[in-house]
Amino acid sequence: MTGALDGIRVLDFTQMMNGPMGTMLLADFGADVIKVEPPQGDTFRKTGETFLGDDAAYFLTMNRNKRSVVLDLNTEAGKRAARELAKHVDIVAVNFRPGIAEKLGITYEELSAENPGLIYCQTTAFGAEGDDSTRPGMDPVIQALSGLMQLTGDEKTGPLKTGMPYCDLITPLLSTIGVMAALNARQKTGKGQRIDLSMMDATIYSMIPRDSYYFSTGDTPARMGNAHWQIVPYNTYETSDKRHIMIIAHTDKFWRALAGALEADELLADERLATKEGRLAHREIVDAGLARAFAKKPMEHWNKVLLEAGTMFAPVATFDEVFADPRIQRDLVVELDHPRAGRFKLLANPLKLSGTPLKKVSRPPVLGEHTEEVLAEFGIMLNREDEAGRLEEA
Repeated sequence: MTGALDGIRVLDFTQMMNGPMGTMLLADFGADVIKVEPPQGDTFRKTGETFLGDDAAYFLTMNRNKRSVVLDLNTEAGKRAARELAKHVDIVAVNFRPGIAEKLGITYEELSAENPGLIYCQTTAFGAEGDDSTRPGMDPVIQALSGLMQLTGDEKTGPLKTGMPYCDLITPLLSTIGVMAALNARQKTGKGQRIDLSMMDATIYSMIPRDSYYFSTGDTPARMGNAHWQIVPYNTYETSDKRHIMIIAHTDKFWRALAGALEADELLADERLATKEGRLAHREIVDAGLARAFAKKPMEHWNKVLLEAGTMFAPVATFDEVFADPRIQRDLVVELDHPRAGRFKLLANPLKLSGTPLKKVSRPPVLGEHTEEVLAEFGIMLNREDEAGRLEEA
């Protein structure tokens, strides 16, 4: 069986995280992703403190199933080669700051003039136009300016960023949806189009339904930590062995099951807590009562009791526990051999398609590994005497 995107070719000029993750998703579905890198490589190859061989673990995580081509886009030969490659692909992906693509001669207008069916996916920090368009921005900056950081943490901690690069993840998920929609539209019209998505817009959009609270009240939602602004109980509590457990009882049925499993008779007997509206109005009583109950026994006890009672809960797991848990899909973690990084693990794409399975995971490329191979496919020859990677047309 072939992948859903077999036969689709992507020219990937993106670096760092949000762009490369989006093109990696396309590669997982079977697209041939040609990753164009400068002579020094994608910035992510040297970012962070964890390295496997020559490359940072960050880079290896985002660039499986791709071919690497080195082009020096600061030279005319490199620009010509890039434009020539763009004539033969279905998708071009860029995440430059506005103005850079113009400087390099690889804008949508320039490339689509030679390739009318081209789908051009452009992701930016703050948008392709406007006063902030050329402003530099990375995930924490977007978290701060979008309001996401204001929602995270509690009144004691102050604003906090999320524990993972949320904006760098939600942006490629949405941009990939845009690419899929554009591919479907091209089947009907034969024409390509430009997709324009900013990290700022993607992050604000993803905060639904917090927007509805603001639009209804005019107030910024309060930082609630692990609690919920409209559901009680919805929080973490500490067990006697100093573990933490996440509890949700969003209906009266789940509340009765929880209080019964905890043998918290005083909570069950309190008529003020019998309804979800009452529990919301008396949040402090609920939280204090549950905290007392969970502090009496260890996590092992509560895990067994709460499972039997059919409650909605989860221990707050460490990564050691997550990846040792037999309930985690075993094929979610794959091991790969790399000529420089050695043997290492990656998370595979979790989607399962019965008719068009995802591409078997291949290792991330060494810098420039496929330059000659790819350029030869399109009649462009590498000048071997030029170590900077400059090119000349055959």
